[in-house]
Amino acid sequence: MKGFEINGLIKGKEVRFDDEYIHVKLEDGRIISTHIQWYEPLQKATIAQLKDYRLICLDTRVEWQSLDYHLNIENMLKVSLEVVA
Repeated sequence: MKGFEINGLIKGKEVRFDDEYIHVKLEDGRIISTHIQWYEPLQKATIAQLKDYRLICLDTRVEWQSLDYHLNIENMLKVSLEVVA
């Protein structure tokens, strides 16, 4: 979706997974879910590695240190909206 912008910080609160999706619960109660297959390092990770995350950058990104992988929460939302549009 060209020109899509979000005003303010999109802050995460917790991250969980199922067989197909990564779910990020936001500070305001919304949940963003995207296919885990979109993130190759996460798709290949073990359950223990997936659970070993931390929120960084004022809770706007998720980091998996053991995977050397960072996920921008705002970009998850943009990608989800582009797929729906």
